[in-house]
Amino acid sequence: MKTIRKKIAKSFILTVALCLVITSCFEDQDDNVVANTDIKDFVWKAMNAYYLYNDNIPDLSNDRFGINGIDNRYDKTEEYQEYLDGFNTPEDLFTTLRFDPLDPFSVIVPNYLDVLNAQQGTILTNGLEFRLFFIPGSQTQLFGAITLVLNNSVADNLGLVRGQIFRAVDGINLTVDNRIELLSQNSYTLNFANYNSNGTPEVDDDTIELNNDSVTLSKENYTENPVHIAEVLNFSDINVAYLMYNGFTSTFDSQLNAAFAQFQAEGAEELILDLRYNSGGSIQTAVHLASMITGQFNGQIFSKLFYNDNQANQNRDYEFTNSLSNGAGINSLNLNKVYVLTSASSASASELIINSLRPYIEVVHIGDNTAGKTQSNRLVFDSQNFGNQNVNAGHNYALIPLTANSTNVNEVLVPAIGLTPDILYVETPGDLGTLGTSSDPLLAVAIVEITTGGRPAITPIEPEFRPLIKQIQFSPIESLMFED
Repeated sequence: MKTIRKKIAKSFILTVALCLVITSCFEDQDDNVVANTDIKDFVWKAMNAYYLYNDNIPDLSNDRFGINGIDNRYDKTEEYQEYLDGFNTPEDLFTTLRFDPLDPFSVIVPNYLDVLNAQQGTILTNGLEFRLFFIPGSQTQLFGAITLVLNNSVADNLGLVRGQIFRAVDGINLTVDNRIELLSQNSYTLNFANYNSNGTPEVDDDTIELNNDSVTLSKENYTENPVHIAEVLNFSDINVAYLMYNGFTSTFDSQLNAAFAQFQAEGAEELILDLRYNSGGSIQTAVHLASMITGQFNGQIFSKLFYNDNQANQNRDYEFTNSLSNGAGINSLNLNKVYVLTSASSASASELIINSLRPYIEVVHIGDNTAGKTQSNRLVFDSQNFGNQNVNAGHNYALIPLTANSTNVNEVLVPAIGLTPDILYVETPGDLGTLGTSSDPLLAVAIVEITTGGRPAITPIEPEFRPLIKQIQFSPIESLMFED
């Protein structure tokens, strides 16, 4: 059902830091020192070898210490050791090696098992996703709007639905300062409120008032099927396939393919692909999805990856295909046009779909500007070749650096400001509607576009306020795009 969002009201921007809590697995201080040194050595060598922007970081140069991550995996010099010793933690070192102007995405993780689980679609969640907004007239007070309730999750089983408004958590009013502490808990109580537009289209006089409703939610391990909604709708005698797809999770490619078999069987003539809450995932799954939408471009280049100078021999192309990785045939609609719904949290592989389909078919982009992430990532382990075999058993650290620029066949990148929609429409908390129906304003815009053959009579315009940037990270791989 939904994800969270980004940008915010006017020019006020909040940056949320990902807090990684490290738990030591070692029994004495000497072991901690050795492990800490090993981890820092791994961090530098991995970033030297794979980081897309290593040329922009002088300390990552192959000439900096006379060693490099590929040829000198476990070598050290006195100068290099002194350099590593200058950082208290692996996180401190990693921060100095990241090219901040172009890279808010690379991360260091203390437990790669969490990442592996997330890549399979399993995370710790109560199944509730939401966006936070400033209360009209305030720059500190917040309220939340539920945007997505995951199928068969804790929140779903408690009867929570899209569009519900909450003002407080555990009886404490939400603010800019307390939002992460309150909403990051494994268990909390939401205190609901009523959103009142007071009968005017202006935002300034809107009010949010607590009511007497509340619910307590606890997080649990949950595996999400990213095919959230797959159905064929009929409007003006046109069969329109609607797919809400919330993550490019390769373990669910068969379910995605089955959705397209359903679309074929029900005579779908058009497709609305809803990626508004999809923050990325597997590149190969994006190839599969693009091949399901089309089918007439088998073997042609869908996307290209370009690595740093140390890995330039790894540059590669992804091609449209007629089969899944398990050999099953792909169910294709052979479309020449697709309608894609996005929000500010549509990122990575979601943007890849739009950018890489455009040289081949018409893509009508409806919604908000996307996140602006054109780079791919790789999960890098502390092992001889940085792969997942014979990994250092002394710790569970791993890196997920940006490793390549992903382009379309014409070598066009997704711009850092994101992809600009053909029709701008930003969801507002007082009018979210029900997903998969014409009461959803964003879907309604696409339906008008399909049934009239032109732009809506009144082009939707951006509302006066936007949600905050992503205030809680639901998954350790959110907004990342993994090479396969």
